[in-house]
Amino acid sequence: MKLGVVAGEASGDLIASLMLAGLRERWPALQAFGMGGPEMDAQGFTSWWPSSKLGIFGYLEALMNLRELLAVRKQLGTRLIEARPAAFVGIDAPDFNFGLEKRLRAAGIKTVHFVCPSIWAWRAGRVKTIKAAADHVLCLFPFEPELLHAHGIAATYVGHPLADKIPLQVDQAGARARLKLRTEGELVALLPGSRRSEIRYIAPTMLAAAALMQRARPGLRFVLPAAPGMRTLLAPLLAAHPDLPLDVVEGRSHEALAACDTALVTSGTATLEAALFGRPMVVAYKVHRLVAWRLRGRNELPWVALPNVLAREFLVPELLQEQCTPEALAAAGLAWFDDPARRARVQAAFAAQHELLRQDCAKRCADAIAQVVAAA
Repeated sequence: MKLGVVAGEASGDLIASLMLAGLRERWPALQAFGMGGPEMDAQGFTSWWPSSKLGIFGYLEALMNLRELLAVRKQLGTRLIEARPAAFVGIDAPDFNFGLEKRLRAAGIKTVHFVCPSIWAWRAGRVKTIKAAADHVLCLFPFEPELLHAHGIAATYVGHPLADKIPLQVDQAGARARLKLRTEGELVALLPGSRRSEIRYIAPTMLAAAALMQRARPGLRFVLPAAPGMRTLLAPLLAAHPDLPLDVVEGRSHEALAACDTALVTSGTATLEAALFGRPMVVAYKVHRLVAWRLRGRNELPWVALPNVLAREFLVPELLQEQCTPEALAAAGLAWFDDPARRARVQAAFAAQHELLRQDCAKRCADAIAQVVAAA
């Protein structure tokens, strides 16, 4: 069994690695190759190009590096067509993967797209693109297949692999011990994102908010799991807060979320991860003002963070663009410590979401991919 796979960014690498583990149970001699990251490589994946190629750019940076990205996609497509995998699975990275999937599909290779784009939020126009690119879509959330079926797109709800991986009961003390943090006291996790643009626009605000929180609540301590390759970018920002009681760890975001009491989180997959760990959070996001102008008014939902979308309410505060200030982040973060009843209500909602998404995702993916291959 041969599969081509492309995963973008750290979150895609993690999702793909969990999927590959399940696929190997069905096909022990599986050969998987394409574009991946360290988590996929640990599952025996053969990376022709690193997934970091797709994870370091924001919108403007992607435009500036468009020629390189298109060249990589062209070379990758040619190599996949020569390898003739039984199917290709594109993990997220829709701007890169949909074009690749169209080419592979035209060459007679079955295509599966894993992680339905947020057509239910602000990219409804992408339905035609999905239909042209993917033979089948694997959906993380239960409401997505029905939306795709209405447009004639085959889709399966597989649940979320992180809901299977993250335990229902979290060992907070054990996580603090593994990170070599003090077991007592209140701890806040800072997750400023994994893209260069996120570090540039969000990390300074998040660190300034942490300083304000610590000034108001002197016992607070902080932990920041730095995404791979981001330590150098973070260094001058951290130097601006030399007195902040902050531990920086390389990667290990799950252990940081398990260890903390609450978190300041950049919008994206990390918000769902925080919810699966049962951690109250404040969601932050900032982009370049030109990107913000381009996106303004295109979100059809009032929520951005995935836990809020699933709940259909503002379980956790979202501070976006102009609202994302150190003062606002600090106030919203501190509020979690002063309202135990609110914390308990939100954590109960997070536990229900965890159960909903815990579907043995790897097996469901393997079943769906096997059906796609059998129909070839």
